[in-house]
Amino acid sequence: MWATPPQPLPLQLRRPPGPSQPRHLSLTRRLSSRLNRISASQDPLTALSRLLWGRALPPGQLVIAVRHGWTSAWKLLMRQLAPSDPATGAFTRTPAGFPAVVGTPSTRLHLYVGLPCPWAHRALVVRALLGLESRLPVSVAVPGDDGAWSFTPDSPDGLYGKRKLREVYAVRSGGFEGRASVPMLWDADRREVVCNESIEIIKFLCGLADTDGLDLWPPELRQEIDRWYGFIYTSVNNGVYRCGFAQSQEAYDAAASELFGALDRLEAHLAGARYLCGDRLTLADVCLFTTLIRFDLVYNTLFRCTRRKLTEYPSLHAYTRDIYQMAGYFKTLFPLNPGEIQPLTPASCDNESLLTPHGRETLSSAAGTPLQAAGVS
Repeated sequence: MWATPPQPLPLQLRRPPGPSQPRHLSLTRRLSSRLNRISASQDPLTALSRLLWGRALPPGQLVIAVRHGWTSAWKLLMRQLAPSDPATGAFTRTPAGFPAVVGTPSTRLHLYVGLPCPWAHRALVVRALLGLESRLPVSVAVPGDDGAWSFTPDSPDGLYGKRKLREVYAVRSGGFEGRASVPMLWDADRREVVCNESIEIIKFLCGLADTDGLDLWPPELRQEIDRWYGFIYTSVNNGVYRCGFAQSQEAYDAAASELFGALDRLEAHLAGARYLCGDRLTLADVCLFTTLIRFDLVYNTLFRCTRRKLTEYPSLHAYTRDIYQMAGYFKTLFPLNPGEIQPLTPASCDNESLLTPHGRETLSSAAGTPLQAAGVS
């Protein structure tokens, strides 16, 4: 007789003995905990770097890769924002798309400017000196995150309500391709760009002023003004940009040498003349002023114009104060200052310093002094 087989015991699921967990589960939980700390961190990049390599320096290969990537991206960016001569690395300014006033614009004009721009500042200074504020409305564009001139609720496009300056340019009947630069003088009736070359704009504005008022572009001095401007534009106005945007040591050295040589000549000339053309303030002075007023604050540091500060030129600094006191910037230039760190304002650039007496009223006329004596041909 067969014996009855025993009944099988019920299946029981038991946890492994002891407090330890499988290795892969423990690693997963630790990683999850560290990732949670990253997500809760106010500085995720720092937390992520510590997750990857702790508190040590980044691996050498990563440093090399990032350095190469940043350098390549910077060069690509600069080719568009600040084109240079491929052979020398010297900055070459892009010509204005509308370099001259053509025909006779309507009387309904609008001026577009950007406050950080010294070229646009010229137009604002001339507009103020000639008392054209009521006749020439202004819209002020600001640098956008993408580098393009933009408008904001606090600084709107007063004519069309556009978001970008290039959208205003595109209103013209032929459309627009190219750089939407400031200053730009716009004909609201014709819906057309009158001009976006600063020197031609300010010459045009002189023709709008009352004939019995201040004349910044007198016929008898125009040839002299143009000769001064040719010297100032190349060596000083554009010279600071040639320093700041140079993409080779040789290009920088050449630009800096020319810039400070020009400032030395201007210092010598202005030691005996109140203004460039003698006793009269002209457009040449306005064009020089908008560079000088930014020199110690911006160009000396950000553009590497470091040989001397403006305050080390007694006549040039007094000359700048003289013009500053007649009429009633440091933000971001991304390729040169990607961190947007704003340095302390030099004491020479604050309002109190710029309002100190300049004493230049006592200088006699030097209108008869040959331009060649100042190194200007």
